[in-house]
Amino acid sequence: MGSPTVLRRRLGGELGKLRASRELNAKDVAAALGWSASKLSRIESGLVPLQERDAAKLLAHYGVTSADEVKHFLGLTRQSRQQGWWHAYGDALPDWFRAYVGFESDAAKIVTYQCELVPGLLQTEAYARSVIRAMNPMESAEEVERRVALRMDRQQILDRHEPPQLWAIISEAVIRRPVGGSPAMAEQLSHLAAMADERPNITVQILPFSAGAHAAMGSSFSILSFDDIPGSVAYSEGPTSSTYSERPHEIARHEDAFDRLMASSVQPERSIAWLKEVAEEYSR
Repeated sequence: MGSPTVLRRRLGGELGKLRASRELNAKDVAAALGWSASKLSRIESGLVPLQERDAAKLLAHYGVTSADEVKHFLGLTRQSRQQGWWHAYGDALPDWFRAYVGFESDAAKIVTYQCELVPGLLQTEAYARSVIRAMNPMESAEEVERRVALRMDRQQILDRHEPPQLWAIISEAVIRRPVGGSPAMAEQLSHLAAMADERPNITVQILPFSAGAHAAMGSSFSILSFDDIPGSVAYSEGPTSSTYSERPHEIARHEDAFDRLMASSVQPERSIAWLKEVAEEYSR
């Protein structure tokens, strides 16, 4: 059936197509219902849950009277409001990151560029703990451990029967920055090399300093694609907020940037060897 986040995106996409088929402007629809334009935009993007009463208002405004069609939309609305597995982590998962975890849970393909740290799906527990402590210095040890547990649980998608294709490009700075100390880095880079070497669905490339200026200077981003939902979602984040993009021209720009990064990065086989070499350096 899919995660609630992906179901919301499916619902929003269908509602957006319904509006377009009536040749209605989103701003006008929002105004007619007494909503802000941003509320309707976020509903159609699947970034917020939709109340059944609001779904009914939209359907009525669009002139949907077929009992079967109304049943379909209201049923999908109810399903999309169910809680995902990550709900149990409560405040350990910021509101602005919840949608990403939902998308990640159902993604068929994830490509990501990280300029500062190992992607969360490929982090070891010790590395993740060090990163989370550094980024949340005011949190208690218990709160840090909940965040670590959440990150480890997210990685279960890599062990499912049909795991997503994961292509990660990391800056050389990631392997040179001694997060958690030398033992933790040796473990992390060895793990990263093993995942890329042993799992056919995982590819890792290193973007060397020698590449100079590149297509994603100073920024990290991910693009998530799905089997049963058209279109992709591009995601980037800051310390306290995130940005989701799904317009075709925005996705195209992210995909072009990733293609350029791939061309500037060390080939996967050499990247694996390099990770092992640097892990050995940390071990010494």
